[in-house]
Amino acid sequence: LKEKLVAAKAHIEKLYQVGEQLRAAPDHQLSLTDPDARSMATSGRGTGMVGYNVQIAVDTEHHMIVAHEVTNVGHDRAALHSMAELAREAAGETDLIAIADRGYYTGKEIAACEDAGISTLLPKPLTSGNHAAGLFDKKDFRYLPDADEYECPAGERAVYRSTRDGKTIRRYWSSVCGQCPLKSSCTTGHERRISRSEYEVAMERVQQRLDNAPAAMRVRRQTVEHPFGTLKAWMGATHFLTKTLPHVSTEMSLNILAYNLKRAMGIFGIRTLLGIVGA
Repeated sequence: LKEKLVAAKAHIEKLYQVGEQLRAAPDHQLSLTDPDARSMATSGRGTGMVGYNVQIAVDTEHHMIVAHEVTNVGHDRAALHSMAELAREAAGETDLIAIADRGYYTGKEIAACEDAGISTLLPKPLTSGNHAAGLFDKKDFRYLPDADEYECPAGERAVYRSTRDGKTIRRYWSSVCGQCPLKSSCTTGHERRISRSEYEVAMERVQQRLDNAPAAMRVRRQTVEHPFGTLKAWMGATHFLTKTLPHVSTEMSLNILAYNLKRAMGIFGIRTLLGIVGA
């Protein structure tokens, strides 16, 4: 019994040390197996796995992986502009159209792409429940740039009132919502408040572009998901065999090199490809 107590106290002391390391970590995460690995969100609500996030850019014509990056950031929200720039540099193209899923949707990243001359197409995440509740959606309110106001479905004006999150979000609402006959179809609060991001112009251009290209998301699924499925089938259930970010990045680069070589063999044929490589 005394030996068990000594072992238990030693284990508790070790856990205290782990707790101190966890609190000292900048992102409050600690992997005892791989110090660089981090929690990655999965499709299930409240679920995740410890690993790495692989970003790839794939051309729509030949399905070659033109750019990739391995990170330990558990989301894609900050990767749109950097990956688009890597793809443009690798492809040697000045005019680039980048198609991504809604996980990459961030106003700042979209604006950075627009400023760099990269046209983006990606759907906006449906964070508002107004449409599902039978209420007016934000798209039902028309922005008037000259007056910096919104016109509501009832014809009233929602004027600028305040700024939230520093200088990022501007808030608009009308003072006559309480007497409006359409209030029950608009909001359950005292007044309908409309938010406008400082990147709203770029986001509106993306939405208009997406509305004019309804097949874009199908193209994205047919382009980028196939290489991921192929690579995961090759790498097996555990995927990465190495640890730490530099080693995992090298392993991923070798797998992508093998993928691109097989794609090139299928496109050109082995003899032609050997001639190109030899030249």
